[in-house]
Amino acid sequence: MTRVLLIDDDRALLELLTDYLGRTGLEVVAAQGGQAGLAALAEPAPDLVVLDITMPGLDGWQVLARIRALSSVPIIMLTARGEESDVLRGFAGGADDYVTKPFSFAQLAARIRAVVERASPDRVEPASILRGGDLVVDVDRHQVLRGGDPVDLTPTEFQILVTLLRQPGRVLSARQIVAEVWGGEYADETGYIRRYVWHLRQKLERDPREPRYIVNERSVGYVFPADLPEPPSETTRRR
Repeated sequence: MTRVLLIDDDRALLELLTDYLGRTGLEVVAAQGGQAGLAALAEPAPDLVVLDITMPGLDGWQVLARIRALSSVPIIMLTARGEESDVLRGFAGGADDYVTKPFSFAQLAARIRAVVERASPDRVEPASILRGGDLVVDVDRHQVLRGGDPVDLTPTEFQILVTLLRQPGRVLSARQIVAEVWGGEYADETGYIRRYVWHLRQKLERDPREPRYIVNERSVGYVFPADLPEPPSETTRRR
């Protein structure tokens, strides 16, 4: 059973969400406030965290940073304002999705299912090892190596990379990427793909201003180039 940790300072909302999500088949642990939420991360560890941003004491940003220092557990942020700056800050901090208050409980349940599915190591994949240039992606282990060095990606960043790497040379629109990673019901929510790609480039590219792995085709989409050669070694470049 999927175990979900809810972290919010609103006791009434926690009680309502715990009841609703429990009736959808989820095991729910509710924590009122940031300190209680961090304490609840101990065993048994959750499969997903739903984290409110606006809380007294430790706010959602501080809790997000502390969780990411300890764990790669998927995180959905709850934001009351829905401002783009909040959403982008959440993505930059390692959040996997966001939901804007007020929201329907059914919407949150759908988001939870989608994030857990794409983060699951049991997700069925047609190939386990993907390669492109000096990138090696082990789909089963959710592991990315660049030149033999590990690269730490969030579950969503990982799935975007896998989506592009499975179809080298094919330009995918933002809508196609969203439909593949989030599911068809989210195909129209393309607004933040550009920001996800920006973060991926910061982690993957040696020079994000001159990307080799995730290339933008203006007004069309993104492509992982086919037959990408490995970059020259440091010794070769010095010569």
